[in-house]
Amino acid sequence: MVFDKTGWAWDGQRLMRPRVSLAIITFNEEDQIARCIESMSWADDVVVLDSRSTDRTKEIATQLGARVFVEDFRGYRLQKERATDLAMHDWVVSLDADEALSPELSQEILNVLELGDPQIDGFELPRLSFHMGRWIRHGGWFPDAQVRLFHRRRAKWTGGHVHERVRGVHVRRLKNSIFHWGFDDLSDQIKTNNVFSSKGALDLYDRGKRFSVLKLIFKPVSKFIETYIVKLGFLDGLPGFIISVGAAYSMFLKFAKLWELEQTRKKS
Repeated sequence: MVFDKTGWAWDGQRLMRPRVSLAIITFNEEDQIARCIESMSWADDVVVLDSRSTDRTKEIATQLGARVFVEDFRGYRLQKERATDLAMHDWVVSLDADEALSPELSQEILNVLELGDPQIDGFELPRLSFHMGRWIRHGGWFPDAQVRLFHRRRAKWTGGHVHERVRGVHVRRLKNSIFHWGFDDLSDQIKTNNVFSSKGALDLYDRGKRFSVLKLIFKPVSKFIETYIVKLGFLDGLPGFIISVGAAYSMFLKFAKLWELEQTRKKS
């Protein structure tokens, strides 16, 4: 396969698809980075933006052909934006190191790229997460579709300290899923909830939202009802119940930390 000056791939007889970069941000991901990169073995370029890992992440990524850059962590949105800028090609697949394309999704991406629709800014990819020994399909965890395949000149990263997303005007959703291994165990999930509730509180504060006792009380309750009942978390068995309780507690922490943040800012 060869490439012409416009960035399209040819098999010698016909136009195949635009060239694509895989962009990944990492920090101490030696146990997962290989699976992530290998799931998109057909990528024309792999860029890894590392936040000064102390394990073998950079070595493994380099061995697999990635271009590795080491820079201080800026925050999730800015880091992913920077990794996108470092990519060689305009079409980008953005993955976290704990994610991988399913074989079916990999083929589906190749198929839609070969069609080459110039009106499409990007594609939403469903994400299926594995936790507590099973794939979680309810409670708001699935399909959890996000724009992860996009043309970087027509779609852009948005968001604050958390919930970074790619936004585009003309977006289609693909059928097959990204696989996601987000947590090692419940302790790891608790650590993550602690970190993200702090970032969520800061986001609220930056947007001018202020603490309310009513929200501290009722937001966690409504979150449990939403995830466990409305979004059918109970169909995931005991893990679904545990996840819903965790989501409610994370919501409680976010508003409790917002109160704490307000008290700290008043004293400074």
